[in-house]
Amino acid sequence: MELTQVILVDVNDRPVGSMEKMQAHEQGLLHRAFSVFIFNGKGEMLLQQRTLSKYHSGGLWTNACCSHPFPDEETAEAARRRLKEELGFETPIEKVFDFVYKADFDNGLTEHEFDHVFTGEYEGEILLNKEEAMDVCYKDVQEIKHLLQEYPKEYTAWFHLAFPKIETWWKLRYKHKPDGYRVI
Repeated sequence: MELTQVILVDVNDRPVGSMEKMQAHEQGLLHRAFSVFIFNGKGEMLLQQRTLSKYHSGGLWTNACCSHPFPDEETAEAARRRLKEELGFETPIEKVFDFVYKADFDNGLTEHEFDHVFTGEYEGEILLNKEEAMDVCYKDVQEIKHLLQEYPKEYTAWFHLAFPKIETWWKLRYKHKPDGYRVI
């Protein structure tokens, strides 16, 4: 079985080496990651429920997809690759912000990531990879905000941190109209 390498970085996202993914999570070392947020034409966000077999946060809801670029792989290209691998579709994405976070899990692993956040729009068929996700759905951003407050333990740690920034971006990007949302 091939071991997956992640890119270790400093707080400015400058590469400082690479390491096997699980080892980086066991040691809590800062590494490069990405999160992709997808919206439909109505301005609803695509959520993914992680499969129970994930090495952490199994069964929790989160953004469309997230992962780590391989060493020598551009982050945006990695994000497009994982979107196709996890949800079976391709769509243009753009980077909207990044942030650093650290979250400890009950199984002894730590996510310490410099997370590049991308957004895109998609309306078509989703071909769910059952090894990655149990379910997907589109939800209104305001409903998600409510659900995060009512049921915080049903969502991933990074989703809680990224969502307020995505909500701010979404309010600037989409304008409510009586017949739905439109990009402004």
